Amino acid sequence: MGKKIMSEQNIDAQTQIELEAAAFRRMRDHLRARTDVQNIDMMNLAGFCRNCLSRWYMEAANEKGLDLDKGGAREIVYGMPYSEWTEKYQTETSDEKKAKFDAIMASGEHG
Repeated sequence: MGKKIMSEQNIDAQTQIELEAAAFRRMRDHLRARTDVQNIDMMNLAGFCRNCLSRWYMEAANEKGLDLDKGGAREIVYGMPYSEWTEKYQTETSDEKKAKFDAIMASGEHG
């Protein structure tokens, strides 16, 4: 008997939650390790960044009645306080990147 091909339709809810949580943790850990990748570059390329991921996490926690603020959510995503991360890893950005970022923010096409 061959393996059953998985699809969203045949995964039970708990397994789906566990798989999504594992994928989130892997993405979070990958972003923690890739301190060379700046948030502005992520926003300009993909329309979201670590701060968006933090906000989504905070919003989900708040919807569940948990009291999580922006700083706490950022620490979960960054693995350290946001101020510490920016001090250690944030670099100056070009005017060109800032202009592209401003255009994305103005368009509403961001996370």
